[in-house]
Amino acid sequence: MNETQLAIFRRRQIGLIYQFYNLIPILTVEENITLPLLLDEHKVDQKQFNDIVRVLNLEQRLTHLPNQLSGGQQQRVSIGRALISNPAIILADEPTGNLDSTNSTEIMDLLKMFNKTFNQTLIVITHDEQIALQADRVIAIEDGKIAKDEVIRP
Repeated sequence: MNETQLAIFRRRQIGLIYQFYNLIPILTVEENITLPLLLDEHKVDQKQFNDIVRVLNLEQRLTHLPNQLSGGQQQRVSIGRALISNPAIILADEPTGNLDSTNSTEIMDLLKMFNKTFNQTLIVITHDEQIALQADRVIAIEDGKIAKDEVIRP
């Protein structure tokens, strides 16, 4: 694939959740969530959008800009953006790294729920052992090599 094809593949098949949210500051919550579809010139499935927004508890925040949201709300917007195109894989890079323990628990519960509901592969990159132990499988990497590959829950 060329660079354009790779970008389209990633946008459609891989949902990315970043530690620092990477929301577009001049876009509203609704625009940030639907951005991957708008970039592909796809129509937003309003039922799916409404379902995601409801589960993420963002219904009252759709017209807000990122700087008007708490860290937990910003992370939920990031999750919504990652899910809106129904990707096969969700990559979450330290998704709880900037959150307090209450928001961390809530975010991990949401990620696990979406993983089971939509049967998407969820890969969480974390240094937090408590987060890692919530996974079905833990692969530890040290110095660029696999140091441990352990199935926690079959």
